[in-house]
Amino acid sequence: MGFFQNFFGPTPYPPDRKQEVERLINELITIGKQDDFLSEKPGGVYNIQCRHIRAREIGKRLTEIGKYPLQEYAIKKVKKKLGGALSAHLEYAWDDLHS
Repeated sequence: MGFFQNFFGPTPYPPDRKQEVERLINELITIGKQDDFLSEKPGGVYNIQCRHIRAREIGKRLTEIGKYPLQEYAIKKVKKKLGGALSAHLEYAWDDLHS
């Protein structure tokens, strides 16, 4: 078992989806750096609940690929790159996606 699997656990997506998942997670990291996943007011890239629209679209796609375990995996990757506050914002932005 390699370092990657020791740190993050087994990857929660099919091997043929690796490039798509990595691209989506990298896009999330960019969103977090540039915009944040939450806003104080709606409008622009944020929906009526002040959640980043594209981040939610990514969350929905990740759920289609790997269900809730893939969402958790993505949140861990965001936390490693951007810290706990932004990963908590992402969790809140995705709150109702796995319900």
